[in-house]
Amino acid sequence: MTSTWVPPEEYVKTIANATSYAGFYFTDTAGRPIQLRSAHSAETWQWPGGNMDPGETPWECARRECFEETQMAFTGPQKLLAVHFITQGAEWPLNKFGVIFDGGRLTDEQISSITLDPDEHTELLIHTLEKWEAIMNPASFARLKAADDARRTGTVAYLER
Repeated sequence: MTSTWVPPEEYVKTIANATSYAGFYFTDTAGRPIQLRSAHSAETWQWPGGNMDPGETPWECARRECFEETQMAFTGPQKLLAVHFITQGAEWPLNKFGVIFDGGRLTDEQISSITLDPDEHTELLIHTLEKWEAIMNPASFARLKAADDARRTGTVAYLER
């Protein structure tokens, strides 16, 4: 079989493209997940994170987004909890993948020092998983539960949606 060399600018048109995000999963000292309400959708709860900038690694993105959204400079270890792949289907031309890091357990003092960017988030809440399940959409809750399970079991979760 002979292969034909294809210039990079042509080759990239033949493969799947994706956007990417990274973020941190935080809990309080009792292990209850901490989430932020999106300023763009009152029904959306998420953790600090966002889309990666060109040339940025997932770790750099998670740290940058965490600081931008909470004014908290994360200095903990790089501990991967989950990889998340989202196929967008016909309504959007790009798939998306995410990298979720363990932000650890925050003390009451750390939580009270969080300053939300009002353009990004309107509220911070801490609930048990059972309470989060009752108020989140199923896909978002599945991501939250997978990150929590990964932390508890010491494994890395892989999600597809």
